Amino acid sequence: MNRRGFLRGAAGIGAVGAAGLAGCLERLGFEEESAWANPPLVENRPDAVYLPSSREEMRSYGTAADGDYAVALSYTFPHRFWLVNGDETELVEVSTDDSLHLMTTVWDRETRTVLPVDMQLEIRQDGSPIDDGISSPWPMISQRMGFHYGDNVRLPGEGEYTVRVRAGPVGGDLERTGGFEGRLESQGSLEVDFEYTRSDINDLSFQTIDENRWGDEGALSLMDHGDGGDHESGHGDGDIGPPPMGQAPALEDLPGESLGTERSGDAAFAALVTDADRFADGGSYLAVSPRTPYNDVLLPLTSLSATVERDGTVVGEGSLAQALDDELGYHYGLAVDELATGDRVTVTVDAPPQVSRHDGYETAFFEFEDITYTV
Repeated sequence: MNRRGFLRGAAGIGAVGAAGLAGCLERLGFEEESAWANPPLVENRPDAVYLPSSREEMRSYGTAADGDYAVALSYTFPHRFWLVNGDETELVEVSTDDSLHLMTTVWDRETRTVLPVDMQLEIRQDGSPIDDGISSPWPMISQRMGFHYGDNVRLPGEGEYTVRVRAGPVGGDLERTGGFEGRLESQGSLEVDFEYTRSDINDLSFQTIDENRWGDEGALSLMDHGDGGDHESGHGDGDIGPPPMGQAPALEDLPGESLGTERSGDAAFAALVTDADRFADGGSYLAVSPRTPYNDVLLPLTSLSATVERDGTVVGEGSLAQALDDELGYHYGLAVDELATGDRVTVTVDAPPQVSRHDGYETAFFEFEDITYTV
């Protein structure tokens, strides 16, 4: 069913008084004055990834490409999310004026690696920016969309619009190696045209999760761009293909010596050591890939440091740098002197992922214990 139908159904629940119905809906998380009332927020949420109360359909407005960059523009209902500032979260509620939740995914066309890059987004109508066009969507993670950029958006009305995305360049604190070296040094400019109609939002499917499962540790599956629904409704360059979901590569597919995957703060930390010259000429390179525990969605904008001990003596330490590599993907790395069998590597999370969160992720990835590996 669609969410409007669900709300109508909720409004017709048996013969109860108006006050009783209002109280019931309020306890369920709905507000009568809001056209886009949020689904129920799970009570007693664990400090971990958990199953939310509902699953919502997402569709595509299309894709575009410019040089090395590709972008996909997707949409769903306006809904709540949490901003992250340090160790604190701030809830962003749905406004009655919100038209839709707009999402962008930017990736490298050659490697199909989702890029955590500086991004500016402008919504235009009839050649001019709308008054409330967002300029910098939030970096976000959601259980259905993976890593992306998004925000609730207010449009002046139904009609035709153009989203102009300026992405990159990739640089600053993000090191590039292998197939990324010398690339993504310019800014990409990409445009996607779309037509907004309120009925498209109303008709999105909405599925409630069995209430007995609300808050269980686990996650919804990522959306399937090839399932005949979500992303075939859009348009764009047919050579681009469906957008990747921002998943980290499987540890067993990566080159180097695996140190295994450890859990902390309900995140999974996959680590390996490689002697490839492009990382550390004559030494070793420690690569760590934090990701969500169920769908391996990358956790960018995290601060990590590491200490290497040998026979009780510290032989190396430092902060891990954010990096892009064509084989390792997006990860955090540190060049160290050659590691020896039996060395103890301790990774510390100095700051949690500074990405906004949708339902099911907002309570996880904050309280970390040190992670230890043995070479």
